[in-house]
Amino acid sequence: MPIYEYNCTKCKNKFEMIRSLKNMEAEAACPVCGGKAQRILSTCTTFSRGGDGITKSIAGTGSSCSSCSGGSCSGCH
Repeated sequence: MPIYEYNCTKCKNKFEMIRSLKNMEAEAACPVCGGKAQRILSTCTTFSRGGDGITKSIAGTGSSCSSCSGGSCSGCH
């Protein structure tokens, strides 16, 4: 089952829940305060190791290169 990220509208707690695809849009209760939580877009990063042995992030995953110090995807390894 997939892991979904939620943000509590009451206390702003960010948490994850394992849920079936069928229940992904169902309301979630915050484990801290019991308030209603909204599902947020999850971010993940995927890496690949090339034939040269260097690990690089795969384009289109994780944060954009504009937010890293490398300045380009070739610098993110």
